[in-house]
Amino acid sequence: MTTSKNDSLLTILERLPAAQQYCVAYSGGVDSHVLLHLLAANTGKLCATVSAVHVDHQIQHRSCDWTLHCRAICEELGVRFECLQVDGKPRPGESPEAAARRARYQALADWLSPDAVLLTAQHRDDQAETLLLQLFRGAGPRGLAAMPALAPLGRGKMARPFLTQTRRTILDYAHRHRLCWVEDPSNADLRYDRNLLRHKFMPLLQQHWRGIGPVLARAAGLQADQAQLAQALADIDRQACVPTGRKNQLNCEAVRILSPARQRNLLRDWLEANGLPLPSYRVLEQMRDAVLNARRDTSPCVSWAGAEVRKYRAYLYAMPALLVPDTAVRLSWDIRQPLDLPQAGGILSAVAATGDGLRVDRNAPLEIRFRQGGEVLQPTGRRGHHALKKLFQEWGVPVWERPRTPLVYCDGVLVAVAGRCVCESFQVGPGELGYRLQWHQLAAGLA
Repeated sequence: MTTSKNDSLLTILERLPAAQQYCVAYSGGVDSHVLLHLLAANTGKLCATVSAVHVDHQIQHRSCDWTLHCRAICEELGVRFECLQVDGKPRPGESPEAAARRARYQALADWLSPDAVLLTAQHRDDQAETLLLQLFRGAGPRGLAAMPALAPLGRGKMARPFLTQTRRTILDYAHRHRLCWVEDPSNADLRYDRNLLRHKFMPLLQQHWRGIGPVLARAAGLQADQAQLAQALADIDRQACVPTGRKNQLNCEAVRILSPARQRNLLRDWLEANGLPLPSYRVLEQMRDAVLNARRDTSPCVSWAGAEVRKYRAYLYAMPALLVPDTAVRLSWDIRQPLDLPQAGGILSAVAATGDGLRVDRNAPLEIRFRQGGEVLQPTGRRGHHALKKLFQEWGVPVWERPRTPLVYCDGVLVAVAGRCVCESFQVGPGELGYRLQWHQLAAGLA
């Protein structure tokens, strides 16, 4: 197996990022086949091993045949092959393309080793299509930057060495070397945006603007520069606006002194850093107008698919969409066993402690309830009884967390507020054995 010295694709070998392993994301299509063939034919020029990984989305009836084809090609090339099976079915409201992409990259990120670089075969024509699709969706600089040539992925990195090459160049290589590849029938389905753009609109654009491919690639590069500048500015603003150790919070006063453009830039970066889906521009503006600038004594909320931003006192809180707890529920609890409370977004547990915690027999009939209003208690070390509502305000518990805070009852008497206090008459004395309650909240938005 040899390659011609005239193959223009050989230039990519000199620009590959340093690594101990190059893992080609091999779909069986022509682009990834050419990339794999090129590397396998030139292993002597590389300072790394070459392997292939195939992702079976299990959504095409011929996916098993494609896996067998990929395995056979790798055996022919003398390349190690691995197949990852994923569930590529879309979630409610998710497009099939987005679902397959999400599942594929998550599987590859989990699989990739720290010393490896995953190589994918997207090329300059793909880059131009991605730029236009992002433009039609109203994306900003990060989206218009399209696909980066090098990016982190899981514990390793992902590189796209073909971004400077055209589809025509790759096809010429494939025909010259008589490669055999798989044609995915969905690539001709015009119901998918990318296919419609590729087969209908791009040919018309190329007829009118013959140099549109490199022009769009250059535009994507310029947008990537702008995205880097925006990220650098967001890093500066995040230092000033995010409290230390509380990454899901933003100081409203610090954010308000920024210009509107910097506010939007920071909010997007902050939400992404918290692993939340980015909202539309309309929702982002609602966040700025109705939440960020709300009065201190109000607690507004803006929601979008899978996420929320709420305000309490001087801070914004970013979090996944919260469940509404059933305040009428009553749950028995064996204090020796952790209790999962998904409706409250956490796990309640207890550890034995001497001279600290709740004084209660381990076989006592404990019950977990949630706030219904009117509860009063005497926290340890305080005089008299206090309304739980006032104590929540004193403790600075956000209003949305108050109905989600477990209340511990024993024989119908409130004995503790999980994560906050034990009632005076149920606090153990010096040398006595008690139980220290631990309320571990799993959701964001915590005080």
